[in-house]
Amino acid sequence: MTSILTRRQFAQTTGAAAILTTASSLRAQQKADSSETLRIGLVGCGGRGTGAASQALGADYNAKIVAMADVDEKQIEGSINSLAQKYPDRVDVKPDKKFIGLDAYQKLIDSGVDVVLLASPPGFRPLHLMAAVDAGKHIFAEKPMAVDTIGYHLAMAAVKKAAEKKLNIVAGYCWRYSSSRKEAFSRLQEGQIGDVTSILATYHTGPVKPMPPASGRPAGMSDVEWQVRNWYNFSWLSGDSIVEQAVHSVDKLCWAMGDKPPLSCIATGGRQIPAEDGNIFDHFHAAYEWGNGIYCHLANRQIKGCQGHNQDIIRGEKGVLIIGKGSVPFIDGPKRWRFKGEDKNMYDLEHEALFNAIRKGEVINDGDRMMLSTLVGIMGREAAYTGQLLTWQQMLDCTQDLAPDTLKWGDSFKPTSMPMPGVTKFQLPEAKRPEDQAKEKKGA
Repeated sequence: MTSILTRRQFAQTTGAAAILTTASSLRAQQKADSSETLRIGLVGCGGRGTGAASQALGADYNAKIVAMADVDEKQIEGSINSLAQKYPDRVDVKPDKKFIGLDAYQKLIDSGVDVVLLASPPGFRPLHLMAAVDAGKHIFAEKPMAVDTIGYHLAMAAVKKAAEKKLNIVAGYCWRYSSSRKEAFSRLQEGQIGDVTSILATYHTGPVKPMPPASGRPAGMSDVEWQVRNWYNFSWLSGDSIVEQAVHSVDKLCWAMGDKPPLSCIATGGRQIPAEDGNIFDHFHAAYEWGNGIYCHLANRQIKGCQGHNQDIIRGEKGVLIIGKGSVPFIDGPKRWRFKGEDKNMYDLEHEALFNAIRKGEVINDGDRMMLSTLVGIMGREAAYTGQLLTWQQMLDCTQDLAPDTLKWGDSFKPTSMPMPGVTKFQLPEAKRPEDQAKEKKGA
């Protein structure tokens, strides 16, 4: 499969404002009445994908899972068995609708489904988004939407095309659908704590999917298979923890700052515990500058034996909004507030929003904000990897492409080495590199 080559050709020939042009599925765009069964396809059948499928079935009583795609048949069978325990009459995946391999996503999209759930490793997300939009499908896309800037531009083009086609795209930035967080941010935007002056967001936890040692690699297993099976530990597949996991905190920073991009970012990070042959950091601290000299800090860590902490402290001129995992949001200041309503499961709510919109013939498109948060996360990672202060314009100009030139299951592929701040370079077109601009000025 030449999917990554397609990424590059697409970016080179059409650029960031590209629009996909093939025919869409009219049926998926039409208003579906309550008697019409919506056919769901799941791409990526691990724990998060199976959870998304369960939440989708819980959101719409007349929907069925009819197709699944994964690189591993065992993942598909495990997902089917798990879902069938809760929804025995609504999991109907025939043998010819179980698609295996790196190109399985396209076969699923072409199989006649109405709604596609995208939950594979995020390095594949831009291509999967493009294909689903091109085919006119409604989409639930797990976060993040890309792991590099080439992927960002491809996914952004798909978002624009989805808006033209009036397709629903609901993003897995689940806190946006939490009742308590929605009310908290509504009060923030109404000025209850005054103008924001600073934010500290933390996402301190343990390792998510530790990389096994090279000795654990089965004989004959290719580089690509080994890396895909341990995807979290490779930046071309996961984007690293600040992009894959702590991007939830990044999303809340953007939310608090009115979903406008930061001006710049300076960051630090590194690796304390052995990475084996992976190439991701285990801790980051990024300081994003927004307008008026406002700095918003994000700290994330994945190291055992350390203090766990997942909190957002948003300070304003008239008070502070504190949002912590496991506790309801509250405001301390002259106008005190604490959330007292019902806080339903946010994972359920995001799927309820998607399927309600489909049934009513309405459109939800989380595209602009989901892409903003994705690129802000990548910005923090690259600032830490390179040790440089990066601007938003540099991120938009960046030409980073972390994926292999081609992608086949049996391929050999050496990913980028472990980043070294001060040595690792930020990838800009030659004409926009500071050193090249300096040469041009000197020559002038």
